Amino acid sequence: FFPSELNLSGGQQNPPGSDSSLSRAAHTSVAVALGFILVLGILGNFLLLLVFSRYPGLRTPANLLLVNISVSDMLVCLFGTPLSFAASVRGRWLTGSYGCRWYGFSNALFGVVSLVSLSLLSFERYAMLLSGSQLSSSHYRRARLSVAFSWLYSLAWTSPPLLGWSSYGPEGPGTVCSVQWQRRSVTARSYIVCLFVFCLLLPLLLMFFCYGRILLAIKGVTRQSQAEGRILLMVVAMVTGYLLCWTPYGVVAMLASFGRPGAVPPAAALIPALLAKTSTVLNPVICVLLNNQFSRCFLDMISCSSEDSPADVSSSRSIWAQKMPTEEPNTNLALLPSTDHNIQIPVQV
Repeated sequence: FFPSELNLSGGQQNPPGSDSSLSRAAHTSVAVALGFILVLGILGNFLLLLVFSRYPGLRTPANLLLVNISVSDMLVCLFGTPLSFAASVRGRWLTGSYGCRWYGFSNALFGVVSLVSLSLLSFERYAMLLSGSQLSSSHYRRARLSVAFSWLYSLAWTSPPLLGWSSYGPEGPGTVCSVQWQRRSVTARSYIVCLFVFCLLLPLLLMFFCYGRILLAIKGVTRQSQAEGRILLMVVAMVTGYLLCWTPYGVVAMLASFGRPGAVPPAAALIPALLAKTSTVLNPVICVLLNNQFSRCFLDMISCSSEDSPADVSSSRSIWAQKMPTEEPNTNLALLPSTDHNIQIPVQV
């Protein structure tokens, strides 16, 4: 359930540099899949970050957290996926024990940042719903603190294996590394339980609570705007996509940790591991397609001329900036009255 591959087979480890039990064809297939994930993940997240950097008006509190997710996904693509791709091409781990530990730690760190950021994004939207006020400097300060918290929280829970509480090591077919879930010691299992509770269960509960409350509030709104519908669809799609990517991985991980040894063969274990890595590709796609601000800015950026731009998007950066929310209070924030609740729902348009 975390962005680093497991010893999903639960069997004998392959030391770094040794040949794995997978066939050459299986290694080639995995390498091709990882190659696509690597290219699409880097390209998608780079374009999203480029759009964000070129249009300062996009820097709303919620979008800052979306960018934090994109940064962590990009770092997975840069520092993790190339190592597993090269190992799959050669059929063995290539960077030794230190590279193995770095791979396991970095993938876990960046992945937990993404999951925690998703939960903080849900809290940010829920807090805006409760406040029912226009954007102010306090909202941006809270978003920046949330970004910093996501990194510090992830670092606190992914660094212990480097210090002796569990460990990072080679996994499954010998071409990936992660937390050694298959260890049966009390120390290793206590770390697994804590990681499950504090880095998966609690963030998911926070997301479900916040989005559940938002859904209940929206059901009582007399006139729901299209912008709010798109925002809600985007966050639900991101959470659903993340869960679809990581649920198979989490199930097999728990089998490796607490099931009988050898319950899952290495070849079958590669499928959920590859599904997990596709989360780095899905997030920027969902963001561009379902976030109206990002999509309009993206179309404007790639337009060759003003005539090719959408009617509601000017190719002039100065004019566009005037249409977007800035660091000042957002004058384009609509408030939707609720018939069932004594609250107002802020809608960014």
